[in-house]
Amino acid sequence: MKLVILVTGSPYSSQAPYSALQYCKAAIAAGHEIYRVFLYQDGIQLSNRLATPPQDEINIFNEWTDFIEANSIDAVTCIAAAARRGVIDQNEAERHNKDSYNIHSAFELSGLGQLVEANIQADRLITFGA
Repeated sequence: MKLVILVTGSPYSSQAPYSALQYCKAAIAAGHEIYRVFLYQDGIQLSNRLATPPQDEINIFNEWTDFIEANSIDAVTCIAAAARRGVIDQNEAERHNKDSYNIHSAFELSGLGQLVEANIQADRLITFGA
């Protein structure tokens, strides 16, 4: 089965990102395909490469990026939701005259069209939200 995973909950104020990651790991172990992970609303915080949780907590950011890279998952962060929350890539930083950017290279900034296209291509859309 081809799956799209939509994460809308913030990493440390919601269980959604952790639950989504555990679901993705189980789905791949069961032989399913993750077609795309799409971060929306506060879920976009998962793509912030500058997040630094305390050492005695699970680093959900590293867990997600390691998973994405190890499994060659297409991971998309909603550009509008990200820009509102200060998560941008190098192109957006230059376009808005910002001196730096903070999106992790495992994620691509794109629009909601990527979510619509993924939903068309996949068998199921699974949402993890706050």
